[in-house]
Amino acid sequence: MKTNKEAFRDYLQYEKKYSLHTVNAYLNDITFFEAFNMAYFEHGDIDGVNYSQIRSWIVSLVDENISNVSVNRKMASLKAYYKFLLKIKQIDVSPMLKHKALKTPKIVQIPFSEKELADLMREVADPVGFEEIRDKLIVDLFYTTGLRRAELIGLMIHNVDLSSSVIKVLGKRNKERIIPVLPIVVEQFKSYLSERASVERIIDVDCFFISKKGLKLSESFVYRLINSYFSKVSEKVKKSPHVLRHTFATHLLNNGADLNSVKELLGHSSLASTQVYTHNSLAELKKVYGDAHPRNK
Repeated sequence: MKTNKEAFRDYLQYEKKYSLHTVNAYLNDITFFEAFNMAYFEHGDIDGVNYSQIRSWIVSLVDENISNVSVNRKMASLKAYYKFLLKIKQIDVSPMLKHKALKTPKIVQIPFSEKELADLMREVADPVGFEEIRDKLIVDLFYTTGLRRAELIGLMIHNVDLSSSVIKVLGKRNKERIIPVLPIVVEQFKSYLSERASVERIIDVDCFFISKKGLKLSESFVYRLINSYFSKVSEKVKKSPHVLRHTFATHLLNNGADLNSVKELLGHSSLASTQVYTHNSLAELKKVYGDAHPRNK
């Protein structure tokens, strides 16, 4: 018979359809809480704990200089676990019922400017060979589609339809969405596929993006690629695939795109997730307003 933690794992993986990475993160947090209870309260059974025990863990984490963001993530894991126990009627009341998240500083993502993107495109205007053509396509695909890093790495050959100029990606919780591809990027796709065919031995044959050894790209490789490229044209501290996704949304909104359309392109489940990008659009709107209104001249 499965333990509650094993049942919770299956629930996350098969019903909620979370990625293996996310499932492991939840389970690791629960395991750490079990270890804390064993050390401080001499029992590892967390199904019947009260909030004072959870609060003791919070205090312990803060004393260890764990950031509020990380503490809140661990509490979110516990909250999900006890919500699951309520669902399967293993407990009557969640010990997290009255928990309030710790305050965290609001992090504002600074997107790349249109000038920075234009400067980069001039830097890599004439790629030569498999790797250069692949790398330029990766940069352009992030900027013109708003893909997440995992979505780009997980893109499959059969999900690229150049005749219709669309790609099908698998997003969070295994949600599929169709994203249009610009004609200029379609041409880059064709160039890349031509070069890809010349790779001597392709091991991960179904993966669209591969290394020169024919393997699926790693997350760290893609991060380093974007960081390296944008270091040529930007002095921003953070230069990552996520910043490019943020840039995609911000530039669309700055140029008049509808918020709902951007939401669909990004694969967000609610507008609330997309609205975090609007502060940059508001800044652009203020600039246009200030430059254009007669009373400001």
